[in-house]
Amino acid sequence: MDVIATAGHVDHGKSRLVRALTGMEPDRWEEERRRGLTIDLGFAWTTLPSGRRLAVVDVPGHERFIGNMLAGVGSAPAALVVVAADDGWSAQTAEHVAVLDALGVRHALLAVTKADLADPGPVLADVRERLARTSMGEVPGIAVSAVTGAGVPEVVAGLEVLLAGLPAPDRAAPVRLWIDRAFPIRGAGTVVTGTLAAGSVAPGDRLQLGDREVGVRAVQSLGEPVERAGATARVALNLRGIGVEELARGDALLTPGAFRFTGEVDVTLGAEPERLPAEAIVHVGSAAVAARLRPLEGAAVRLRLATPLPLRVGDRLLLRDPGARRVLGADVRDVDPPELRRRGAARARAAELAAQAPGAAGAAADLARRRVVRAADFAAMGWPVPEGATQAGPWLLAPGLADELAAGLPALVGRYRQQHPLEAGPPVAVVRRELGLPDDELLRAVVRPPLALREGRVAVATAGLPPRVQQAVDGIRARLATEPFAAPEAGELTGAGLGPRELAAAVRDGQLVKIAEGVYLAPGVEGEAAVRLAGVAAPFSLSQARSAWGTTRRVAVPLMEWLDARGVTERLPDNTRRLR
Repeated sequence: MDVIATAGHVDHGKSRLVRALTGMEPDRWEEERRRGLTIDLGFAWTTLPSGRRLAVVDVPGHERFIGNMLAGVGSAPAALVVVAADDGWSAQTAEHVAVLDALGVRHALLAVTKADLADPGPVLADVRERLARTSMGEVPGIAVSAVTGAGVPEVVAGLEVLLAGLPAPDRAAPVRLWIDRAFPIRGAGTVVTGTLAAGSVAPGDRLQLGDREVGVRAVQSLGEPVERAGATARVALNLRGIGVEELARGDALLTPGAFRFTGEVDVTLGAEPERLPAEAIVHVGSAAVAARLRPLEGAAVRLRLATPLPLRVGDRLLLRDPGARRVLGADVRDVDPPELRRRGAARARAAELAAQAPGAAGAAADLARRRVVRAADFAAMGWPVPEGATQAGPWLLAPGLADELAAGLPALVGRYRQQHPLEAGPPVAVVRRELGLPDDELLRAVVRPPLALREGRVAVATAGLPPRVQQAVDGIRARLATEPFAAPEAGELTGAGLGPRELAAAVRDGQLVKIAEGVYLAPGVEGEAAVRLAGVAAPFSLSQARSAWGTTRRVAVPLMEWLDARGVTERLPDNTRRLR
């Protein structure tokens, strides 16, 4: 399906042309039909001779309803500009065209109506010349009379050509459906409508609405139920779990987690304006939100929104100054902008935005500035993953950053070990803070041989112990090699120069095993203990185990509890044990 918006003055026969093209009445309210005045958005659709399905959003032409007009054109990819032959270019036409130009609409068709009442030639020439100076460029123009039907087939043919030239929508993109109507239906519940500009939606989908999720019970498009509606399309969604009073025009239904709600956004205008208002109304989709404007420099502006909106880099906004009846187009450049605290920060930020490239190049520059960001957040900002970026769990590191940090890590570990020679390396938390990383998980991307993550530290794999400590530990282990359960007494350890710090270092280095406070044995004692117990009839008592090990009660009691905890032995109700 294709969607277009009609734009033009209230007296230019816009609604009559829509009726002639579709056979449907776009004016939904009795007051509109009685006054001949489009007040709110109207909707109609038809099937063109080629078989293309076309939906039309008829927007109000009167200046008093410019807000409603903006809600209708925001998501439409093309426009039908309507001007009357007996009236020509008007203030309202200029306002509508300025809106289309500010939104960057590039695909349009001109229809000069009431060709039965006046010569359409001069108006066609004049309006086409004016449109050529906008984003729409050279627009085909057709004279038509909705009363006599003359020119209607030519308008239909023009629409066929227009729609054939539209870029293909991205149906794999996340959904952001700006709601333009919400109403109840007896027996069905809440229904919302909007123009689906990207993605697809089907019954059973879950969509985000503010800080909650709602379910899609049913989907209709052009008045008919569908199994799945894909962009571009006018859709009506029957929602589950929400009342119509909880919804309003300008709300957005979103693919969960795919968009970032932001109250502050950096944008660039199409050109540096002569004057910027302090406040303006920001229009995007069907939403309209007040904002304060902070000029940075040149065409760069920071917007502080009164209500956060789900925006992405690359979105096109329209800034409307109600007092001056002036509109400006703005491209979203950053939905999570940095704070501007230092003198000259605004000018520097404007320079960054001016140099920011679109697509992958812009993504690489933005990620380089942030250094590290959650991958889901980066995608929600609207950026693709740049080539060379490093994924570490849920995190994304800027291209080259992991290599840079890894190269500097050995020196950091070396400095720490000089200050703490008994420790294998600095704790993970210390390294993370030194490197300015937000999560311990990120160290897996930067710790590389000969360094390793071990027992909560970044350690040198072959670090070993200081020579004096190593000599003392070697002495202890030499005796344990012949008497594996003869744990040295406290005085023997102290006499050998092995205090709590030295013993802890030996345990971290894997040269001793701490069974309990003051009880240290050699690695492999678990297997040797099990081998000796295998020769004792089960179940066996603690005394029998102590005899099999040839050790004292000081060692046997904690050793047996240590083996119980490790699942080597099993304690029975009568306090005897057996091997598992």
